[in-house]
Amino acid sequence: MSEQVPVLRIGQILLVSIQTDLDDQAVMQLQDDLAAAVVDSGAHGVVIDITAVEIVDSFVGRMLATIASISRLLDARTVVVGMRPAVAITLVELGLSLGGVRTALTLDKGLQVLERAHRRQVGEPESTFPDEAGDAGAGPAAAAVL
Repeated sequence: MSEQVPVLRIGQILLVSIQTDLDDQAVMQLQDDLAAAVVDSGAHGVVIDITAVEIVDSFVGRMLATIASISRLLDARTVVVGMRPAVAITLVELGLSLGGVRTALTLDKGLQVLERAHRRQVGEPESTFPDEAGDAGAGPAAAAVL
C-alpha cells in the first residue's frame, strides 16, 4: 500500500511536501486528494515541495503537470519548489516541459509567486516594498501568509 502525502493549508494556499519518492499509486492518490482539497478549501494556490525527491520518472513528471492542470481548472495556480538539479536534468532528458507549472527555488519564493499572482488576479495593487532578495511585491501581504 502507498503512503499518503499530506496536503496542508497555509491561508489560501495548499502545501504538499513530498518527502519520499512516490510510486504510481501514491501519485494518483495525491492527484485525487489535492483536487478535493482545492475544492473544499477554495485555495487560490498550490505549492508542491519536491526538495526531498531525488528521482523522477516520466509518469511522476507527467503527473506534476497534470496536477497543475487540474488545479488551474479549479482556479488555483501551482508552483513546484525545491527541484534538485538532477531532477530538472532528468525531466529535460525525458522531454517533459511541465507546461503551465511555475517553479521556484525555495518555499518562500514559491509563496511569493502565488501571492503576487493572486493580487494581480483580484486587481489589488502590488506592493512596492522589496523583500530581502530585492523582489518587488513581497510586502506585508506576502508575510501574512507565512
